[in-house]
Amino acid sequence: MELQPNQLAFLDSCGDARKLALSFKDPLVVHHHDADGVSSGAIVVGGLRDAGKAPRSKCIRKLDDAAINELVKANEREIIFVDLGGGNPRVNELNDVLIIDHHQTSGIEKAQANPMLHGIEGSDELSAAGAAYCVFRSRVDLAVVGAVGDIQSPMKAMNRWVLEQGERSNEVRVDIDLRFYGRYCRSLVQFLAYSDDPYIPMISYNEERAQGLLANLGIELKDGGRWKVYADLKQEEKKKLISEIANILVSGNMVKRANDLIGESYVFPNRPKNETYEANEFSTLLNACGRHERPDIGLRVCLGDESAYGEARELLAFHRKMIRDGIGFATSRVQDLGPFYFLDARGAVEESILGTVCGMVLRATWAKPIIGVSDGENNTIKVSSRAPRALVAAGLNLAQVMRAGVEASGGIGGGHRIAAGASIPEDKINEFLLGAGKELGQKT
Repeated sequence: MELQPNQLAFLDSCGDARKLALSFKDPLVVHHHDADGVSSGAIVVGGLRDAGKAPRSKCIRKLDDAAINELVKANEREIIFVDLGGGNPRVNELNDVLIIDHHQTSGIEKAQANPMLHGIEGSDELSAAGAAYCVFRSRVDLAVVGAVGDIQSPMKAMNRWVLEQGERSNEVRVDIDLRFYGRYCRSLVQFLAYSDDPYIPMISYNEERAQGLLANLGIELKDGGRWKVYADLKQEEKKKLISEIANILVSGNMVKRANDLIGESYVFPNRPKNETYEANEFSTLLNACGRHERPDIGLRVCLGDESAYGEARELLAFHRKMIRDGIGFATSRVQDLGPFYFLDARGAVEESILGTVCGMVLRATWAKPIIGVSDGENNTIKVSSRAPRALVAAGLNLAQVMRAGVEASGGIGGGHRIAAGASIPEDKINEFLLGAGKELGQKT
């Protein structure tokens, strides 16, 4: 694709950012804990190592005052923030700082490589991992993983340019296939039963019915003693399965969802054929590591340390169980509060997966966003919000909604138009919801 002037200006700023990063003698890389944060952190750590540096890394859930105070106390002199930093003006109190971020930003005086400063939307046109790639121009597969993990696929705009660099270097391959999660790593039954985008009536979250559908189509579940995965199927078997799923969706008056069954999938030919081979699966693996207190494992996997795979898979299995349990809890407990749907998951869903659960409960047909709350750290409440794409296209900005809630209650909040979050005092939930509701333009 041909780059526009604002995109070229952003790449120029990334060149300046790289020079600054390589000037640091003892850099600390501080990155977020989700898939985009871990993959972008790995790009930065790997890029610094390639240049002969020995960076240290630190993963955090949020860059709040406590995190800033800890960095000040440790007298950190050279810090590279990745997938965060642009939203807290207190970074101005620190010494030498570089920020590689893609969130909405204001009041920051430190150097930034941020697409938002160049008219490139960070919520769907470039991820933090994509920004990190633009700075270091290495590990483009991780840039794709970060974008997919940040729900920015199919790729467009600057993400598309990054993807094209990966195709050109043969580090990324684009397949057109069934869009369900787990084509290479889930057994066929779990592949059908737990892929809910789109939700398949009578099949999603029902392993017995999923197994029955496969049996009716004459598709064998095992190859010898090994459970087969979707990628093992012959082309004719894939066509039969896709056709049957489409028929179910059409019968359920879900014609548009049937049309969306086939789409782009991003594969990494140079990675082993495990959970790191395909972008959706890789991003979920990183989420499992980061959200369950082992981002270091995810970072090592990103950088090719095969000894980390075993523990990463164990974290993934635990992560999947927690999400299934969280969705089971949330499905019957979403309340309609007028301007938004509300999920009170305190005591039931851990804050580390609250956003994932909200995103999976969200339906594309909803005419308003969902806001969920869970127990946070240090007497706080974690807030996560998600919105249907149609609402965002119509002008909804959840980052602003979160900031309005924080202004009414205290705490810190921000994010993207389509997905945002906050951390608030535990006794201020009503004030937060009233502020968020007011920003949405209605009374709660």
